[in-house]
Amino acid sequence: MNIDKIKRVYLLGIGGIGMSGLARYFSRLGCEVAGYDRTSTELTRTLEEEGMPITYTDDVESVPSAFKTASEETLIIFTPAIPKDLALKGFFVDHGHELFKRSQVLGFISASRFTIAVAGTHGKTTTSTMVAHVLKHSGYDCSAFLGGISTNYQNNVLFGDNDVVVVEADEYDRSFLTLHPNIAIVTSADADHLDIYGDPKELVLSFEMFLDRVVDGGTKIVKLGLPFSGDISYAREQVCDAYAENVRVENGEFYFDYHSADLTIKDIHLGIPGLHNVENAVAAITVAKLLNIEADKIVAALSAFQGVKRRFEYIVKTDNNVYIDDYAHHPEELRAFLTSMRKLYPEKKLTVIFQPHLFSRTRDFVDGFAEVLGLADELLLMEIYPARELPIEGVDSSWLLEKINLENKRLVSPEEVLEIVKTENPELLVTVGAGDIDKLVKPLKEELNHVK
Repeated sequence: MNIDKIKRVYLLGIGGIGMSGLARYFSRLGCEVAGYDRTSTELTRTLEEEGMPITYTDDVESVPSAFKTASEETLIIFTPAIPKDLALKGFFVDHGHELFKRSQVLGFISASRFTIAVAGTHGKTTTSTMVAHVLKHSGYDCSAFLGGISTNYQNNVLFGDNDVVVVEADEYDRSFLTLHPNIAIVTSADADHLDIYGDPKELVLSFEMFLDRVVDGGTKIVKLGLPFSGDISYAREQVCDAYAENVRVENGEFYFDYHSADLTIKDIHLGIPGLHNVENAVAAITVAKLLNIEADKIVAALSAFQGVKRRFEYIVKTDNNVYIDDYAHHPEELRAFLTSMRKLYPEKKLTVIFQPHLFSRTRDFVDGFAEVLGLADELLLMEIYPARELPIEGVDSSWLLEKINLENKRLVSPEEVLEIVKTENPELLVTVGAGDIDKLVKPLKEELNHVK
């Protein structure tokens, strides 16, 4: 694949966060870009406003004529999340096109660049975005392919003038094994995606294979305590190669000190909340240090970092109400998020609205979900978001609810959520999940902002 020869790009599943980043990348290069997705979303509408035609019907007649003939100038990209029997996919295969996964194309793009790849079952989106921001804000510069919308840049793809690229490396479907990083970070390796891997040991093995792909002379940065190691270990409040200590909240803001063998930085202000984000910042500082970015520039960048959409995102912050939205969908992500909420607002009643994501994930981690959701004062539990899955007998939100040791808990519909919030006016509210719970964010914001 010669990326330089590409003039047309069609993306099957263009509305995905990773796929939309590639769409924007090729559009920026001047390529003609079009695509298909199942439903219209805010993101697909934004792509259309940026000049990319998108169809929402699985109809081969919707494909622009310029994309139908196979050639070295036409690139067809697909996400494994699309149905295997998608008519559009079959059409391209039947007409002689070679189809490439998003991960393969990222591999092509990053092959000739200095690549910083961030992997992990959770934490990778914020950490990769934080790394990219530090490089941008400090003047070092980079390009970046991110798994979320950066609040600082209002985009999921960044463009730089050097050959450095930051990539969120996705373990789903072993996608990250197409990369050859110069610097690799692994933030976590908790059991997840067992519908793909089957056995947690296979997931761990895939992370080890990812680290093996680091180029000769490269650097592996691995969170302390994982079942494999790298060249540099990092942690929060555990002494290792690079760690944070003196973590504290002052006036609702997180501060900490950074320590490594050859560098100590005191009183770092983090622009976003969360104990887990302090840990993510340690990894980002370690990368910046490897690139010889000055400490004062690192400190300024972290203070100015505004995070990622749907990652500990403040929606409402007034004297009467605090409402935060987060993407957490794994028990350990939920634990990190809710623990940070407790540290930030120890005196407030915490109302949690949670939408489980995937029947298989709910089944595999039901006890973990039950334990961590018990950290709430009040739980409003929604039905499971199926995503790519069919229902599994006996696996539903009622089953999960029964296992949660919490007095104030109930199963609710989206409509009931809005009515409860209208009636109760919760002082500390969070919505959490990776499904379509984000559709509630705007109406909840309006409801809280209009409470008299």
